[in-house]
Amino acid sequence: MKQVDIFKALSNEARLQILEWLKEPDLHFTPHEGIDMNKTGVCVSQITEKLEMTQSTASHYLSMLLQVGLIKADRIGKYTYYKRNEDAINGIAEFLKQKR
Repeated sequence: MKQVDIFKALSNEARLQILEWLKEPDLHFTPHEGIDMNKTGVCVSQITEKLEMTQSTASHYLSMLLQVGLIKADRIGKYTYYKRNEDAINGIAEFLKQKR
């Protein structure tokens, strides 16, 4: 993915907030029964509720982050769980360090 696309995805306060929440999901969400949020991720419905936005807007924001590789999605039954892609996030941090 091009860096410019990643920065476009990061140019929205709500999308940045999602990434911040997913960094430490236990501090921001209550897990579904039997789900380890650090391993599996956070359910889209919980993210939508915390954003206080419509489901379609939240899904659009998550889709943008997913398309540029900053988050990963895992579907379990009827639920989709999202978590950060730390490798991609670290890659952007390295890119910024090199561009001094």
